[in-house]
Amino acid sequence: MYKKIISLMLFFLLTLTSVGVLAQTQRQKTRDPWLQPFSSNSIWNTPIGSKAKYVPANIKPAAWVAPDSEYFFRLKASDPKRPLYTPGSWTKRCQGNNTAYISLPIPDNLIIPDATTKPYNTPNNAAAFLLPDGKTLVQVGVLARCVKGGPIYGWRYFPDVSLYGDGRGGAHFGSGLSSFGGSIRKGELINNKPIAHALKILIWGKKYLYYSKDRKGFRYPADRADNYAAKEYKGTNPVLVQGSLLAIPPQVNLKNLQLKTVPGRKIFHALQDYGAYVVDDSAWDAHYINMESGVIEEVRKAYGFNISGNKGDFFDDINTLFGKLQVVDNNSPNSIGGGGKPRQPLAPPITHSRN
Repeated sequence: MYKKIISLMLFFLLTLTSVGVLAQTQRQKTRDPWLQPFSSNSIWNTPIGSKAKYVPANIKPAAWVAPDSEYFFRLKASDPKRPLYTPGSWTKRCQGNNTAYISLPIPDNLIIPDATTKPYNTPNNAAAFLLPDGKTLVQVGVLARCVKGGPIYGWRYFPDVSLYGDGRGGAHFGSGLSSFGGSIRKGELINNKPIAHALKILIWGKKYLYYSKDRKGFRYPADRADNYAAKEYKGTNPVLVQGSLLAIPPQVNLKNLQLKTVPGRKIFHALQDYGAYVVDDSAWDAHYINMESGVIEEVRKAYGFNISGNKGDFFDDINTLFGKLQVVDNNSPNSIGGGGKPRQPLAPPITHSRN
């Protein structure tokens, strides 16, 4: 009798342990959509495949390398609602009262500086606001807010999108691609985990981006090019346009590149495993990678160097990496990343977002 009771107790304890291990494993195989948004088969979460067809992009070293900073906010219903207006102009953004048909709950002390002409500084300031419902993303371009407690300015992307959707469209208005997906997030260049998503980049349209009557400066997944594309895109490579997926081919070996920085090596792996989408025109001789606002400061604190500039080890690393990029020419809705066996496992299911 006692042996039966002991056996039953042991069985019960083993069952509880197994359930606990299984639950822990399942938790480890999910992801927070705020940190890695959108569906597992989103363009941002799909790795490069074994059937990818690579075409040389022939990108040369640029005179400037920097992040194109993006701003992300998880909104709280308890914060005061302030209206979103469209910007007065590209260089004077905090002007006018043309409505963008929404008010956003946002802290009154939030300031995003306006553009300046002396010195000339007109950042794209793509942004995404996660509404208090935990799933709706409002995306804007050229975000600015010059006065505490005042209105917010930015060109709003329509329609709003779901944090749990495919994440394709957004307020990078040179391509129509997402403000939120594909951005290097805070922590990703300084932690010991690989970057497990595609990136976003900007290259000089006048030098690289192609335009013709047959290919009007863009391809899937982009749905547009800049409104000046017909006159200003002077690239000669028909496969290199807004929305092109670029990646480092599998035969390129990290060791042979002799990269000098930890962030450079992390970006190498992301570019080889997931690639990067062209989302905007850099508008001058510069290579930009989209990163969350704050990444510049945390990299400087962790490693002691600036990732924005015209010289240095990181500058050299990024120019080396861009030179190795090739266009995945068979990237399409039916073969994201080129199809075939993915270089990395697909992104796990997403957990419910919590504010």
